[in-house]
Amino acid sequence: MSKIGNRLILVSDKVDVEISENVVTVKGPKGELKVKIASSKIVFEQQDKVITLKRMSNDKETKAMHGLYNALIANMIKGVTQHYEVKLSLVGVGYRVQKKGDGLSMTLGFSHPIEVKAVKGITFMLEGDTNIVVQGADKQLVGQVAADIRSIRKPEPYKGKGVRLSTEKVRRKAGKSGKK
Repeated sequence: MSKIGNRLILVSDKVDVEISENVVTVKGPKGELKVKIASSKIVFEQQDKVITLKRMSNDKETKAMHGLYNALIANMIKGVTQHYEVKLSLVGVGYRVQKKGDGLSMTLGFSHPIEVKAVKGITFMLEGDTNIVVQGADKQLVGQVAADIRSIRKPEPYKGKGVRLSTEKVRRKAGKSGKK
């Protein structure tokens, strides 16, 4: 029994959900998102402001898709009403970030500044010189853009320098011990 797949999806008054043959479209005040349904064994039912998903068979793949699509649609509804956001921090001497058009220009200890181009559906906000907020309606896209920025200079364990999530804890290693 899929607990996630059987959850009811509540739709607020600000959100319009359209279910066609194999595409679910969610429109809200913060944007519009679409997801293509790959499985024909899952049926969507919309009554008033409640969406339920039912599966036509109990094979393993259909059970997995049942929970997946329920979570995707719930995340889409939340994303178009309130943006998802990920906060990143730059830790290190001389590490800073500046807005450059819609994108970012970061100084991360390399010989040249690193340019991050704007992605459609994503907005960057800066809090000071060393904090970045990645915002958007699509949860997966926000996480992917934040992961791409973090991968430019991952936190290193000896001094803790690098780009990290604001909630991330970096385990520090002891350096070399001197000769006694």
